[in-house]
Amino acid sequence: MTTTVDAVVNWARTGSLWPMTFGLACCAVEMMHAGASRYDLDRFGVVFRPSPRQSDVM
Repeated sequence: MTTTVDAVVNWARTGSLWPMTFGLACCAVEMMHAGASRYDLDRFGVVFRPSPRQSDVM
């Protein structure tokens, strides 16, 4: 069985978990995109927490 490294990496990214959040504002949508499998911020140690302190970063 032969495959490319890119194919294996893309396969692994399709199963990446991201937190289920509820948000209708643009920030919530951007957060879901950042945590989705294409960017996967968990690799860099980013953990989503519903905290007012994180709103200061924005």
